[in-house]
Amino acid sequence: MSVPTALRLPFRFDAAALAAAAAALPADAWEPHFNNRQYEGDWSGVPLRIAVGAALALYPDPTSDRFEDSEHLGRCPSVINALAQLKCHVHTVRFLRLGPGSRIKEHRDHRLSYADGELRLHVPVTTDPDVDFRVGGSTVTMAPGDVWYLDLSERHSVTNHGSHARVHLVIDCVVNDWLTAQLAAGSSRYAE
Repeated sequence: MSVPTALRLPFRFDAAALAAAAAALPADAWEPHFNNRQYEGDWSGVPLRIAVGAALALYPDPTSDRFEDSEHLGRCPSVINALAQLKCHVHTVRFLRLGPGSRIKEHRDHRLSYADGELRLHVPVTTDPDVDFRVGGSTVTMAPGDVWYLDLSERHSVTNHGSHARVHLVIDCVVNDWLTAQLAAGSSRYAE
């Protein structure tokens, strides 16, 4: 199956409930992103499901085959409810926040596309109309609660030109028949 670079899946999560969960997490749960050469400003996250033995909790270790819930996931029943909708194996899950005026430089992620058998879903929790998320040279405009597959083996970058933090729930999943069917039913309509 040929899959577009960006695809909105045919179901949604409760963005308000996810935003409340993210806001209720203690300030010290938010860790600066480990790849500090890849961004400018404030890029941080809260690990909710992690690779067992990973040196850094936010690192979605591509060599790991064992994953476990972090202490923070239990504080987020709305995330647990959202993940229950996914009928595929879930590896890592985290909230990622990009502060106002911050940017993630253009880069590619290793082994994260439909063709690789493992992919990343992005769920906007809080966002700003002035967030510029580009994948493969195109701007992808995502609304809170939408569930998006993004082929992150393509070059991508994010700049938050807005005045509010952008928070996404980011989920790494293993491709199976259910997920393939969701992708086949998805919509590739997004801003160019």
